[in-house]
Amino acid sequence: MQLKHLKTIMQAEDGMAKIAAIAWAPNNVRLAVSTYDRIIHLFDEMGEKKDKFSTKPVDSKYGKKSYVIKGLAFSPDSTKIAVGQTDNIIFVYKIGEVWGEKKVICNKFPQQSAVTCLIWLSEGRIIFGQADGKVRSANHKSNKSQTLYATDSYVVSLASNPRGTGFLSGHEDGTIVRYYVVEDSSMEEQGRVTVHSAPPYALAWPMGHILAAGSDRRVVLYSREGRVVRQFDYSRDDTEKEFTVACCSPSGQAVAVGSFDRLRVFSWSPRKSSWEENQPKEIPNLYTITALSWKRDGSRVTCGALCGAVEMFESVLKRTLWKNKFEMTYVGPSQVLVKPLDPGSRGVILKSHYGYEIDDVRIMGRDNYLVARTSETILLGDLQRNLLSEVLWNSSGRNEKFYFDNPAVCLIFNAGELSLVVYGENDILGSVRTEFMNPHQISVRLNERRLNTAEDNKKLAYLLDLKTICIVDLVYGTTISQVTHDSKIDWLELNETGHKLLFRDKKMRLTLVDILRDQKSSILNFCTFVQWVPGSDVVVAQSRSNLCVWYNIDVPEQVTLFNIKGEIVDVVRADGKTEVVVQEGQHQLGYELDEGLVEFGTAVHDNDFGRAIMFLESLGNKPEAEAMWSNLASIAIDMNKLQVAERCYAALGDVARTHYLRETIKLADEYAKSNDGNGMACPEVWARLAILNKRLKEAETIYLEQNQLDEALSMYQRFHKWDEALELAELKSHPKYEELREKHMKWLLETRQEERAGELKEKDGDYNAALSLYLKASLPTRASRLIQNNPEMLHNDELVAKVASALLRSELFEQAGELYEKVNQTEKAFDCYRKAKAFARAIELARFVSPSEVVHLEEQWGDHLIANKQLDSSISHYIESGKTLKALEAAMGARQWKKSVQIIQVFDDPQTVSKYYAQLGQHFASNQEYSTAENLYIKAGMYKEAIDMYNQAGEWDKAYKLASQYLGSSEVSAMYVSHAKNLEEQGKLREAEKLYLLVSEPDMAISMYKKHHQYEQMIRLVGQHHPELVQTTHVHLAQEMEADNNWKGAEQHYLSAGDWKGAVSMYRASNMWEDAYRVAKNSGGQQASQQVAFLWAKSLGGDSAVKLLTKFNLLEISIDYACEIYQFEFAFDLARTAMKSKVPDIHYKCAMALEDDGKFDEAEKEFVKAGKPREAVLMYIHNQDWKNAQRVAEEHDPDSVTEVLLGQAKDVFNSKNYSDFESLMLRAQRPDLIIKQYQDAGMWVDALRVCREYLPSRLPALQAEYDREIGSKGSKDADSLLAQAREWEQSGEYKTAVDCLLKVNTSATKDRSVVIKAWTKAVELTTKYFEGQQAVEVAKVLGPRLLSIQQNNLAAQLYLGVDMIKEAIDTFIHSEEWNKAKRVAKELEPSYEDYVDDRYKDWLRRQGRAEQLADVDIIGALDLLAEQGQWVKCLETAKQNGPQVLHKYVALQATQLIRDGRVLEALALYTKYDTPAYPQNYNIYKRIAVDLFNMSGLNRPEAYSSWSQLRNMLLSLTEAMKTSSDAGSAIHDEFDTLLVISHYHATRTACREVKTLDHLVAKLSTSLLRHTDIIPADKAFYEAGVDCRAVGQESEAFVFLNHYLDLCEAIEEGNVDLLDYSDFTNTDFPMEIPLPASLHLSPQEHEEVKEWVLAISMDQKVDQVLPLDERGLTPSALTSPNRSGPPAIACVVSGFPVQSHRGRNPVEFKRPGKQANRDDWNKLMMAAKMAPESHIPDVLTFIGEWCGGAPSFSFQ
Repeated sequence: MQLKHLKTIMQAEDGMAKIAAIAWAPNNVRLAVSTYDRIIHLFDEMGEKKDKFSTKPVDSKYGKKSYVIKGLAFSPDSTKIAVGQTDNIIFVYKIGEVWGEKKVICNKFPQQSAVTCLIWLSEGRIIFGQADGKVRSANHKSNKSQTLYATDSYVVSLASNPRGTGFLSGHEDGTIVRYYVVEDSSMEEQGRVTVHSAPPYALAWPMGHILAAGSDRRVVLYSREGRVVRQFDYSRDDTEKEFTVACCSPSGQAVAVGSFDRLRVFSWSPRKSSWEENQPKEIPNLYTITALSWKRDGSRVTCGALCGAVEMFESVLKRTLWKNKFEMTYVGPSQVLVKPLDPGSRGVILKSHYGYEIDDVRIMGRDNYLVARTSETILLGDLQRNLLSEVLWNSSGRNEKFYFDNPAVCLIFNAGELSLVVYGENDILGSVRTEFMNPHQISVRLNERRLNTAEDNKKLAYLLDLKTICIVDLVYGTTISQVTHDSKIDWLELNETGHKLLFRDKKMRLTLVDILRDQKSSILNFCTFVQWVPGSDVVVAQSRSNLCVWYNIDVPEQVTLFNIKGEIVDVVRADGKTEVVVQEGQHQLGYELDEGLVEFGTAVHDNDFGRAIMFLESLGNKPEAEAMWSNLASIAIDMNKLQVAERCYAALGDVARTHYLRETIKLADEYAKSNDGNGMACPEVWARLAILNKRLKEAETIYLEQNQLDEALSMYQRFHKWDEALELAELKSHPKYEELREKHMKWLLETRQEERAGELKEKDGDYNAALSLYLKASLPTRASRLIQNNPEMLHNDELVAKVASALLRSELFEQAGELYEKVNQTEKAFDCYRKAKAFARAIELARFVSPSEVVHLEEQWGDHLIANKQLDSSISHYIESGKTLKALEAAMGARQWKKSVQIIQVFDDPQTVSKYYAQLGQHFASNQEYSTAENLYIKAGMYKEAIDMYNQAGEWDKAYKLASQYLGSSEVSAMYVSHAKNLEEQGKLREAEKLYLLVSEPDMAISMYKKHHQYEQMIRLVGQHHPELVQTTHVHLAQEMEADNNWKGAEQHYLSAGDWKGAVSMYRASNMWEDAYRVAKNSGGQQASQQVAFLWAKSLGGDSAVKLLTKFNLLEISIDYACEIYQFEFAFDLARTAMKSKVPDIHYKCAMALEDDGKFDEAEKEFVKAGKPREAVLMYIHNQDWKNAQRVAEEHDPDSVTEVLLGQAKDVFNSKNYSDFESLMLRAQRPDLIIKQYQDAGMWVDALRVCREYLPSRLPALQAEYDREIGSKGSKDADSLLAQAREWEQSGEYKTAVDCLLKVNTSATKDRSVVIKAWTKAVELTTKYFEGQQAVEVAKVLGPRLLSIQQNNLAAQLYLGVDMIKEAIDTFIHSEEWNKAKRVAKELEPSYEDYVDDRYKDWLRRQGRAEQLADVDIIGALDLLAEQGQWVKCLETAKQNGPQVLHKYVALQATQLIRDGRVLEALALYTKYDTPAYPQNYNIYKRIAVDLFNMSGLNRPEAYSSWSQLRNMLLSLTEAMKTSSDAGSAIHDEFDTLLVISHYHATRTACREVKTLDHLVAKLSTSLLRHTDIIPADKAFYEAGVDCRAVGQESEAFVFLNHYLDLCEAIEEGNVDLLDYSDFTNTDFPMEIPLPASLHLSPQEHEEVKEWVLAISMDQKVDQVLPLDERGLTPSALTSPNRSGPPAIACVVSGFPVQSHRGRNPVEFKRPGKQANRDDWNKLMMAAKMAPESHIPDVLTFIGEWCGGAPSFSFQ
């Protein structure tokens, strides 16, 4: 934090005039300063002096100089000031709330000792220290003071904590004491905290620490426990003096400490968790700071000094603006001032109570609310009411949404959770889970109209889902109720008490929920607006053109209606009246409600019965009054206000209740007199009230509790509740129970209640008496029911005839028919039913009696229903009777439109029912079911009507489509253009546009928008249809608007065209500089805005220009810009007026400009004026005007003379005038530069001469350098290097000669031959003269260089010459001279022969030379052929090297073929090269078999060769495995199974060629089902089903294909649990199978199967189960009947079990376990004879080979 000086409030005086104390008011409006002359000066927040007053001594006799002010503090409400004085007293002055009020002393607190310091805590107490060591408190309300604690040491300082709940006291002996005056949630231990090393005159209590400083010039920060946390030691700083005073920022995160001429600030860094010192504020000549005070909002610090100066500083971390409406001043890490920019507005102080750093502040909710964040909390504020909250909040990505619709609570929605925070409270009120955050679907009520209880009433209603409302009590966090609804809810709101809820659904139905009674009722349809009237339970709603008002919502059926024309927009209640605001067109009208009725509801709610009665009496006989009297009476009785209830019933004219209540009141009064108590405690009164409320059971309970059984019975008899009386008498065993029963029966007969008497007789079993009573009561129906329920009476023909006669007399024909039907008199029953029009029973009976009458009865039933207006019920009867036209007419009459559509489609000729088509089309069009209406119109040939329908509905696209289909193009175009123009005249431009575009007339739409000045739409269409004209259109519109002085519109289009400069020019031309500046700043950037500001200022000139540029903070920039564009006069004007410090800079820039123009004399003058004569010298030097350069240097800048001489010397040197060069350099006294220049020019002789003459001490070094230069010169000259090398060689220095030769490279010369020559010579010298390590080192350098220039043989010669054999070999290999490499290895180093061979093989492999590689590495050659894909050559070559090598590459090729999906080729490969039993190949064999099983299209005879190849391959494999280690293993068995499957497939494919073997095909397909754990199940069941169907086995086919469909469904769902195996319990099919990855059949084939299965499922002739044989198993099952014995042997022909019982002799083969059913074998043999050209003989041959021979056969 940095302190910025704002102003000096009070000037310092010449002598000592100590500022005794300073205090800021808590409301931040006032500042009080106590001066040395004991006067209190009052300032406003800007430091302007507003008032002052003098203080008084304890007694005027002592005089005004008898005391010194030691303390000054404002009261918490900022209306009082406490002044502590050394004359043993504290005065409290009342200063008022406005400036200029009279200052009066309102409290005096005399003391026994001098006051030394004073503070006023925000909790209300004045705390002060005394010279005797006591710390006391004073209460300004009671005018009393007391000692808090006493010490023996002078109190030097007091400091409050940021919350104002406690304080620290510092004492002369260094003791620091902590004390709390009120309970604090973060209280620490009270008492002595620590002892400072010096008296802590500077004492502060920041957040979590204690700061103390004093005369020892050390600032120490202590922890809460008193341990030293941080120390700043300035005792060694001689400029620092003792610390005198300290004050803490309101946030507790910064402390200001004053000393001599210096103000230090120490701040807490939340990120580093430590205290840091900021840059101190140095204030020269201020002298010792004696008083400090920090403004309560943290924005300012004020200090007073020894000489009377008072300075004000701004303490701000940063400032930001929010949308140019609010200024946010960060006065500390955890404190921000938020202030509106509107004049006169006051801001709020946003502060984190936890001390967290505030990093984000936003103004939301129409600028009425703020949201701020810290790392751990969220801060919320109501700016209008200055209510702030801070709640702990976990970091959640800052994705929260805030809703401020409720004025009392903020709704925070985050990740499906709704949290509620009440403004001004620092806890979350409640949280619920919901996904619906529309404010209209959430209602919160918080103590808005308190009931007559002290309990909080806080309710929340929200949506659990779109059809469920949850109501929560936020006080207890419990769910009160859940309301479910049948439609989606779009609005809800609780009333202010939270007892009732209104909600509206998507169907516009308004529903009321009484939460306490848990009742729900619909009160309004077509509701478009609803609201509770504020402060009451009155509801206002709108339904169409009706304004509905419920003054008494407890009686929702009583609603007051007003007819209105517009839409309700609001309900306003203010100034004693309630108005409903209605928007009618452009005007708003107010409909005033009856405020008296509104007020009545409030009075009742507040239980103010007297006021409610007075109001109702004033209503008279209004319709609303009756319901209100009734409501008030109910409430009064519930609250035992009997007199009020009596008055209400009297007003209602209810004499009985009024009399009853009066009698009850008398009883209560008598009870109260006799018992000296409350009359409502009388049990008789309780009972009577229960009776009044019709709660007779409650009254019974009261009577029984009082042992008054007879009273209870009498009560029931009085109300004729005989059943309850008898039940009670029986329960209590009353002695007169039977007498009561007789009395009851007598009463029933007397009151002619024969029906009830008959019921009792029937209940007692006296049926005859009951029958007589029923007939006497003219209840033949009851009599009939009694007879029908008693078979004995039913057999009595006389009774039956008697009852039937009674029924017929009463024309109860249906009941008579029922009775006749019961006694089997069907003809009479049928006639009765027809007379009774009981067609249902008549038809049911006719089906047995007269079936031909059924159709006629159905038509009669329909006619009867039509006559009774039951049109919808008649439809089905007409359909049953075949009267379709009548059915259609009935459906139309019943408005059963969809059914009518179904019926009308039955008619073949639409013309016969064309009028109904038109009616139906009109209906569906009116209901916006346009598609249905269109179909009807089109079917009836009413094309025009269909098109008109879509046009009227605004469905232009569909209308256009129909019109294009059924009308001519010119007619369509004319029609739509006409429609569009009509729409344009009606102002429906968007719809008109759509029509224009439909008929490809975009230009007409553009013209339309231009005509109506809707330029945005015009631009949109231009962009869509003429994009190349968009920019031109924008410019054109901008120019038009500019001509019409529509500046803003023109600006918008200029900017849209990308021509912001045009907008700026427009504003400049109109002298609208502010707008020009804004546009330039927003669109052209900072530089453009600066240019416009500059031109603006230039147009103003003088002081106005300066003020303008200063306002924009562009003064200095504008001066610089003026200089850049050579406007030096304007720059001089600005600088001389407001920035004189820039004048030299302008002179300098002017000089630079003059220099560029070649005006050197003028430029020289300007450089001198700018104070930069050196620049003038440099200017002349640059232009080689040495004379003028030397002149200016000698006159204005003697230090530059040497530079002029050097520059002139350089110039003459370049002219090769070496004598003048040396002369000038020597004049400049720089002989060293002469030497350097000669050295650089290669003039070593001259350099050595000059050095010898003028710098002899440097001569040896220069001589050595010369020698080195000569030695290294070859780095630049190859010829010289070669010459030097020859010289070194001639002198015998071969090493140096070689070094010279090695320096020759391509950078030294571009001639490659020179390099080769040099390096060849180096090789010659090396091999000739070098030995040992020296030769090797040269070879290591020279060899790679020779290789880099392709001198391979020379490099090899070098390596061989120095015995580097390996490198020589590598060199030959590198040059691919393999013979030389081999010869060198063989002759010189035989150990490298293998190395050369390996490298040679690698080279051949890389070159792809397989033939040559085969000579040295056969496996490598084969690998190479395989990589090249030369498989034929590879396998032929491998075949020559044995079976192991061959099958390695066969396996490789097969693997590749399988990977490429070419399984048949892989199978052919193994057919050609045999199938050895190599374990490493087993997976390949299995993969080939499984892929073939999965392959489609192999079910036809043509596929036999593929299956036979697979079968033969597997047979060869299994036979080979018998002699291997895998014989009899699981893998062997697995291949045997695969062999069987492939054999079945091959045999089935062969059998398809012969028609007589179709049954064998079906058997084989069925047998394959036992292997569906290996082959695809859906394919297997499909093939089995189809093959069984082909031979007429429909039961098996149905079961198999039905299971196929189940499999398909399971495959699509990916869930094997969907399969049902109940049909296969008697099979050997596997139950656990893998699901195929995809379906086997095409969609068309799949649908054919589905249709066949559906058809068969409806065929009752087909058994839908698998047939069973005598074993109880399916014929194909190999398992034993109970699955206990061994499985049967499978027939090698069909796969079915071999039948060896009942005289059946199977065909046995030589190999054990191989048999065939005789029938199947014979069929196969016969087919082979009959069709020798088929594949059947091959199958027989294979069976013989596989099974070890069979009975002989021949096909000759």
